[in-house]
Amino acid sequence: MAKIVVFDSGLGSLSIIQAIQKISKSEIIYFADQQNFPYGEKSQSQLAKIIQKSITLLQEKFSPDIIVVASNTPSLMLNLATKKIIDVKPPLKNAQKISKTKHVGILATDSAIKSKGLMQYIKQVNFPMTFKISKINASELVELVESGKFLLDKKYCKKIIKKNLDQKLLHNSIDTITLSSTHLLFLRSLLKKEYPNVNFIEPGNIIAQKIFIKIKNKQTKRNSLKIFASGNVKIFEKKLKNMGIKNKVNFLSV
Repeated sequence: MAKIVVFDSGLGSLSIIQAIQKISKSEIIYFADQQNFPYGEKSQSQLAKIIQKSITLLQEKFSPDIIVVASNTPSLMLNLATKKIIDVKPPLKNAQKISKTKHVGILATDSAIKSKGLMQYIKQVNFPMTFKISKINASELVELVESGKFLLDKKYCKKIIKKNLDQKLLHNSIDTITLSSTHLLFLRSLLKKEYPNVNFIEPGNIIAQKIFIKIKNKQTKRNSLKIFASGNVKIFEKKLKNMGIKNKVNFLSV
């Protein structure tokens, strides 16, 4: 029986969990580290301590087969990937295949776009010199999701999206954007409505396929989801209920 732990600082993990559950059946433990939200405002040293502490705790408490660090920010800023740990990074290879203008945007948190890790990752994937990459700060958009405004106030979300992206997307040749915060998938329909000529791609399916390969012979009969959170459990439970998720949220301190 496959047991998978998926964690980040909040709601972003859900986009990865949904992708996993579409193609495989497993026991999933979801940990939302609300106490340390947002990861995107932490320094590299702060993030290293938080992530290592979380991984150790989750390993000891749940003994999972796989741990998914479901956040681009620590995945880019820290060296995390092992046989057991799967990280999440911008799907640049996919963006390269799709883009016709050869101008790709990376939408990520402020910490991620400024990190040396992102620069190294771009070099590592051998992105062609003929392509242009624009790094775009999406921290305000991440907050729209975590605050729940993406469900409750679409008009305000549209205003913030346009404020952050109009200048970059309407006056440039960017035709493909990587949603390089797992929170951003929840804004995809709003983004597509505002910028219908832009391809918005996210890494959920890539992560789900990686996991499926590892667990295909250890699947359960049905999916199960247990949710844990640090910080204020009641507030987080309310956020989930607004999204139609009625699971009990258990407190877990880091």
